[in-house]
Amino acid sequence: MSAKSAETIPDIVIGRLPLYLRALRRLQQDDKQVTSSQELGKRLDISSAQIRKDLSHFGGFGKQGTGYQIEFLIERLQDVLQVNQDWSVVVVGAGNLGIAISHYRGFQDRGFSIADVFDISPEKIGQRIGNYVVQPVGSMAEAIHDKGIKIAMLAVPAEDAQSVADQLVEAGVRAILNYAPININVPDHVQIQYIDPVTHLQRMTYYLEA
Repeated sequence: MSAKSAETIPDIVIGRLPLYLRALRRLQQDDKQVTSSQELGKRLDISSAQIRKDLSHFGGFGKQGTGYQIEFLIERLQDVLQVNQDWSVVVVGAGNLGIAISHYRGFQDRGFSIADVFDISPEKIGQRIGNYVVQPVGSMAEAIHDKGIKIAMLAVPAEDAQSVADQLVEAGVRAILNYAPININVPDHVQIQYIDPVTHLQRMTYYLEA
């Protein structure tokens, strides 16, 4: 299954694949070798029919009555999501959030590694964050081009997010994970995802009794 053919598959389906992959890795850690759409569905609160339908977009992964071979399904989902390789990522913003992202070890075994950390503040440039030395944003485009980096995580103030995103796109970045609490405009060929804890909290408080 190529990344190009995945363009015809609904994005909501693509968005569930990492959840399946995470659940399968948990099962693998529990020394399980086979699972079913029913078991995955219970773990993820997704119907077994939906799971089977989602996976059917990418070919046959299991047999009725015997379930899915966990190791095989992990490998196939890694192929589909193109995380069977190591993607270098830049982090822009060396504030508290950027520091936390840079220290997070969960990227390493899931197909991603942080290559560089950038910031615009003279006070932060040159500081060491774990294995990284904060680089000036002025050198960002050259580093991205030289290393062929396609992915960036944006952890800058909202008022700076659009201008930094513009620089990232100009440098060749094609996917941005934006932590700034603002929507930014990017060309159609650039993927963007947003992480804003406040919006998720506000969504949940709708269901709470005061």
